[in-house]
Amino acid sequence: MAGVTFRNVVKRFGNTSVIKGITIEIADKEFLVFVGPSGCGKTTCLRMLAGLEEVTEGEILIGDRIVNNVAPKDRDIAMVFQSYALYPHMTVYENMAFGLRLRKTPKNVIDERVREAAKSLGIEHLLDRRPRQLSGGQRQRVAVGRAVVRNPSVFLMDEPLSNLDAKLRVEARAFISKLHQRLGTTFVYVTHDQTEAMTMGTRICVLNAGEVQQLDSPYVLYHNPRNIFVAGFIGSPAMNFFDATLRESDGNLIVDTGVFNLVIPQVKAVPYRAHIGKKVVLGVRPEDMHDVDYQPPGITPSPIESSVEVIEQMGNEIILYLEEGGKQFVARVDPRTTARIGNRLGMVINIDNVHIFDTETTLSLGYEHKREQIAAEAKARAKVH
Repeated sequence: MAGVTFRNVVKRFGNTSVIKGITIEIADKEFLVFVGPSGCGKTTCLRMLAGLEEVTEGEILIGDRIVNNVAPKDRDIAMVFQSYALYPHMTVYENMAFGLRLRKTPKNVIDERVREAAKSLGIEHLLDRRPRQLSGGQRQRVAVGRAVVRNPSVFLMDEPLSNLDAKLRVEARAFISKLHQRLGTTFVYVTHDQTEAMTMGTRICVLNAGEVQQLDSPYVLYHNPRNIFVAGFIGSPAMNFFDATLRESDGNLIVDTGVFNLVIPQVKAVPYRAHIGKKVVLGVRPEDMHDVDYQPPGITPSPIESSVEVIEQMGNEIILYLEEGGKQFVARVDPRTTARIGNRLGMVINIDNVHIFDTETTLSLGYEHKREQIAAEAKARAKVH
């Protein structure tokens, strides 16, 4: 088993820099997820680690060994591709055994490993079939099985669930998470789907335009995003953003959006006071906007009114698309709400969970202030789970 290190890694294609000097340390047995929009460089990072792309500058280490000039076959890694890359003329057994045969592994060892992996993946009854005779979920398991039989130090997975339907994706997420727990091996996983990232990763590296925006646990990313990009990318529906100004009135700190005003409690106002009189961006997650008649107990509310434009019935909750003063935003509310399209609805915002960002730098003004508290909460939650 081994950890992975990216040390000031740069990747350029011609004059275009796609990875811009990233430094990341992935611990042994960790499940790290690269997430970000298309073209952000996450697959390029994985391919450099696999040896399928050359590193322009910097170093990549697997364990204590620099692998920049090490051939892919000698890196002790196994990769699961988005397209599965199964050989169509081979059976499932032959596909899973192929890598071991190239390494001249004894036949009895190959047979033992393939059958053991197939049993653990629930595909032992498919060993004589060819890929065209398999469903998408079965092909995905064969591709994972081909990697498992090699007992690599590091597993690399490049969007392996993107070809599956919604139900299979949920099942496959749980399957891969259990596989990581059972094998106790380092996993490096690439996806553009933030739900996959949040549910699977022990830590998540959020990339944008070849730069690391934030590297943290799912809990910390969600509750203490470092900047506007991370705040908007993590969470579904996405965070609402309002252009605003910070001002003071009667000793209280006011966030004035031009549509509504929020009074920030004194105890939470400390990191924002230096920005009084300046333009900021207010961030409010949909789940922190509640129907005034069904607000949860124990929150610090701030009431507003808005018009209901669209209602999405989700069963256990309702998603409301709202408008006020030319500004559109989204709320996730209690399913008992009496909201109707075209009606006015009283709402409350949970002040305790709002985020305020600097307009120019896009950084969270409360990030450093919250960091220790949120990290402690995340650690406590990790012990419970």
